[in-house]
Amino acid sequence: MDEFLQVAFDEAQKGYAEGGIPIGSVLVHQGRIIGKGHNKRVQNGSVVLHGEMDALENAGRQPASVYKECTIYTTLSPCSMCSGTILLYGIPKVVIGENKTFLGEEDLLRSKGVEVVVVNDSACYDLMQKFIDEKPALWNEDIGV
Repeated sequence: MDEFLQVAFDEAQKGYAEGGIPIGSVLVHQGRIIGKGHNKRVQNGSVVLHGEMDALENAGRQPASVYKECTIYTTLSPCSMCSGTILLYGIPKVVIGENKTFLGEEDLLRSKGVEVVVVNDSACYDLMQKFIDEKPALWNEDIGV
């Protein structure tokens, strides 16, 4: 696992340990992490704090020029909300730990010129499967089922 995806995975494990949904993300600018986070919908009672949204929030307000030079790493394929935010801020590259558990808006991202790299990491997949086996109702809530 690459170093940035490893940090995103560590964030996912934090979320799991906190009783939340184990999805983590990091925002990288010029080889340096400027924001990291994990899904906090359960922990914060939030409607929007998916892993990617938390990483972006923790990066703080950035000029458009910074976002246009970033890569966002996420342990799971980004949903419509997170993909829309990636497009809104012009983030040109997304590295995804796995998309077997959930296939987000990868085609939309690609159609808008975003480079999408799917790693198919077994640790990311295994953590999601463990969580879904333990808390299927919570998982369904997170993906709007």
